[in-house]
Order: sequence, then C-alpha cells, then structure tokens
Amino acid sequence: MNSTKAVFLLEDIEHCYNRHPSLLVERMSISPGSITGLIGPNGSGKSTLLKVMACIEKPTSGRIFFRGNPVTAFSMAVRLRTSLLTQDPYLLKRSVFENVAYGLRIRGDLKKLTRKVNQALARVGLPPELFSKRRWNELSGGEAQRVALAARLVLQPEVLFLDEPTASVDAASAQLIKEASLRARKELGTTLVIASHDWQWLYEICDRVLHMFDGKIYRTGMENIIFGPWVQHPHGGWCKATGDDQLLGVSAPPAQNAVAVIPAKALRLDSQERQAGRSGRSLKATVSRMILEKSSGDIVSTLMVGNIPFTIKLGWQEVRDLSLHPGKTVYITYDINELKWSR
Repeated sequence: MNSTKAVFLLEDIEHCYNRHPSLLVERMSISPGSITGLIGPNGSGKSTLLKVMACIEKPTSGRIFFRGNPVTAFSMAVRLRTSLLTQDPYLLKRSVFENVAYGLRIRGDLKKLTRKVNQALARVGLPPELFSKRRWNELSGGEAQRVALAARLVLQPEVLFLDEPTASVDAASAQLIKEASLRARKELGTTLVIASHDWQWLYEICDRVLHMFDGKIYRTGMENIIFGPWVQHPHGGWCKATGDDQLLGVSAPPAQNAVAVIPAKALRLDSQERQAGRSGRSLKATVSRMILEKSSGDIVSTLMVGNIPFTIKLGWQEVRDLSLHPGKTVYITYDINELKWSR
C-alpha cells in the first residue's frame, strides 16, 4: 500500500529490549477507518507494536509514516491525533469529570467542555449525573477502565489503539467498552487497532486479524503455535503428548523447548479417520468453537486435540459437507513438512 493512502505505514521496524529483538516488522499498513486486530500469546510483541505506532516508544530502527509523512517517536503530530488505551487504566487522583476533561484542558479546548465530557461518559455507559463527581478511588475496575476510555474518546482521535481493553473487567463493562469502541468508528470515523485475546470478538468486528508471535507478524494467515518440550518417540521421530493418549508428531526440533508453528492452511479435516501418509499425521479432535469471520464470510473453528487447541478456517460448503458443529468429533491431518520452528 502506498504510504500516502495509509494512516500508518511501518517499514523495517526492529525494536530490542536488552539487545533481544522484541519486534520485527518488515512492512505493515493501516487503512483509514479500518479495524485491525492483533492476536498472539503474551510476549508476542502486540503491546510493543501499539506503543511504537502511537509514538510513545522509540523503535531501535525502521521508518514510520503517518498520513504519508515520516514521523519519529514522541511526535506531537501523531500523539495529538491518536490515543492508546492500556489494559491497566491510569487515572489521575481527581474526579471522574476532571479525568475525562484533562486532555481537553491541556489542549486549551474549553468550548462546551461540560457537554463534551458528559457525552463521552454517556458513550461508555456511565451516566454523568451519577459519575461526574465521583473520585478516582470510588470506582470499580470496570468503571475505571470505562472512564479511561471516555478520556480518550472525548478527544475524538483519528486512531485509537486498544491494548487488551476488556481483559481485566467485568462482563458488563467489557460489553460497553466494545460497543463504545465500535461507535467511535461508526460516528467519528476513528481507525481502530485492537490487541486482544478475545479472538471471537476480533473475528466478528475486524476487517483483518494479524497473528503475532515472537515479535513477528505472520502474513500467511492463522498459525497454530504449539510449545515444547518435545521428546523422542520410542519408534523414532519427535512428538508431544496431547493429554488424551495421542501424540502430536513433528519434524526434528532445533531445541527441546522450541516452538512449533503449523499454518492453518496446512490442516485438513475429515469426519472419519484416514491414513495420513508417510509425512502426515492424523489426530482425533473435538470442535470447540465456531465463529463467522466478518471480512471473508468463512467460519473460523477451534478444534481441541486433548488440551491443545487448533484453529482452522473453512468455507460454508466445507462446513456443510462435514456437518460441523460444536461437540462434533473430527480428524485433523497435517503435513509435518509444512511445520515451521521458532526458538
């Protein structure tokens, strides 16, 4: 994508902590008005990527473009037009009203201040007449996170970065945070970039979902990430016990605790057990979850092989042919030659 057409464009980004690469992004672009989801285990680089894009953390190397213009860390051109909501809200030791109004006061935007603050509180399900005068320490965790979101929405950011926004809140607050975020896109045209473990929500709302692992973005689609340790099978080869008397066979790992990455496209499903072939492996699985992917219309399914989850994307015809539904037993076949390793 041309940098002039993207809200953000990242090129050759590398970021290191204590000389260890924590983020490696060759190229990534964010389209205006889009919703981009980031999925990956803890430590995969999601939070670092959001901070780099929000220009509150300086990458070790690489280039960042905002609206086609090169920017650097702590750029006011970016920070005045974007906002980041973290998992743990930080509120000032003052009233709810003053927390939400703080950003507007800093910018000297005092016109219709009360109206703007009240509208922002209402957007996140906090009636102003009940919450405006409350102190920061009189809020529940979910209420505090919603106040933090209101403090960002009141600024009407062009881009809103959300880092695990619903991970530590109650179910009611999580739903209100989700609704308020989507309303910002619909009513304000805000571009959203969301890092979350709630993959079902992301697949329901995102225009695209990017999978991250070990600081990298996997562009081939969904990856199934399986952690070691790996052991040698008595009859040869390497494997891992799945917890249900099955063995997950792999090619020779580079290290005992290496991480196996199996692309979703490498998986095949069948309603009956079949011979997998010399380089293949077949495993009995149970369908755990199914969700419609908004961007493609495909069905994203989670399959449990013992205690190991696999994710696969299927078209409607495949779902019908397999009579797929939660609880159904199926068989996964994969070619170990398509497996990749990451240390």
